Amino acid sequence: MSIDAKTRVLVVDDHIEMARLLADQLADAGYTVEVSTAAEEAFALAVARPPDVVISDLRMEGLDGLDLLDRIHGLDPSIPVLIMTAFGAIDSAVEAVKRGAYHYLTKPFQLQEVRLYIDRALSERNLRNENRNLRRLVIDTETRNAMVGRSQPLRALHDLVARVAPTTAPVLIRGESGSGKELVARALHFSGPRKDAPFVPVNCTALPEALLESELFGHLRGAFTGATTPRRGLFLEADGGTLYLDEIGDMPHNLQAKLLRVIEDGEIRAVGSDGSRKVDVRIIASTHQPIEERIQNGHFRADLYYRLNVVAINMPPLRDRLDDLPLLIHHFLGRTRDVHPQMRVRDLSPEVFATLARYPWPGNVRELENVIKRLAIVSTQETIDLTELGLHAPGIVDGGSPLEYAKSVTMTLRQLEDEYIGWMIRRCDGNKTKAAELLGVDVSTIHRRDRVTR
Repeated sequence: MSIDAKTRVLVVDDHIEMARLLADQLADAGYTVEVSTAAEEAFALAVARPPDVVISDLRMEGLDGLDLLDRIHGLDPSIPVLIMTAFGAIDSAVEAVKRGAYHYLTKPFQLQEVRLYIDRALSERNLRNENRNLRRLVIDTETRNAMVGRSQPLRALHDLVARVAPTTAPVLIRGESGSGKELVARALHFSGPRKDAPFVPVNCTALPEALLESELFGHLRGAFTGATTPRRGLFLEADGGTLYLDEIGDMPHNLQAKLLRVIEDGEIRAVGSDGSRKVDVRIIASTHQPIEERIQNGHFRADLYYRLNVVAINMPPLRDRLDDLPLLIHHFLGRTRDVHPQMRVRDLSPEVFATLARYPWPGNVRELENVIKRLAIVSTQETIDLTELGLHAPGIVDGGSPLEYAKSVTMTLRQLEDEYIGWMIRRCDGNKTKAAELLGVDVSTIHRRDRVTR
């Protein structure tokens, strides 16, 4: 591997002679090198000028190499850290590797050995960056393709996204579950000036309050029980890019105040930390909740709502853009064929298209995608007719209820139960707990049986 003079190596050793000797050898080999004799000083240098590689002694006065390793990875977990150790401290060096060090070097070592591990570490880091950029490109393409349609509501949506994407204004996307809110958030990011920076999504309902705070803002090692290693947090992961807060309406009230301060001040404070850190993050939030009602009930802060609602985007439900149904169906057929080239389905009969157009689609585009995938994978015909539709998606025939279709077709009791469970979940807007209450069964039954209907 050829050496790039821009490759910055930070050498840390409290024995100044050893540090300078190694630094001189690396500089002669073509690297740009900085030297530090203390972990605290080294971390300050890393904050000011992030290195590409850190080479640190394990045993030092004050903070040791493990402490520096934790701090460096709290700053940027992608920075490779090589640990230098004496022969008698091999066990500690192995522990350092377990905690995230790229490798350890046993003193005395040869420059050739050091260069080998530096080059390997940089190669792996570059490969990860290339893969991440490739994933962003794929996501960008899929996002643009998934917002297919020519209906008036979708044309208006595309026009609004095109106007808002070049800005850094906060956006609040509102709409029913499954209508495509995250697709719009991704389109805003990947069509704007931050498209090469991270897009970081987080579901505000997926984690309890304590874990969500750590997930967003990060934490120091020892900040709470179980915090054995530091965490940067999603705000730092999204620095320079976009943080997408899905279902912001369900965010705990205490965290709403902290989020408001971040939006106002542009600073975050990790759990367990006394200091703040600047971040440059665009906030895009979404919700299916009636926010105004939650504000009146004291569950959502009005000041946070006004900060987030600088630009409001309302997602049209699928039932209000049925002109897009044929385009969406063929789009999902094509995507399914790309993944399952052996599938036989090529089209749907006119009667099936008409039936799908009469269905209210309570689960919106997500429900349509699941139905088309299921039909495409399990059908044995090139053109799906009403018989196939009734066999594999009976809840859609005759307006929706599986019970209505069951009057005119032979179904096993198990098939009827599975379809009815799926139908009830869609009617409850995806809320499986509510569906279980209406059906009079335990929610675990819903989770288990719903897998069959997907």
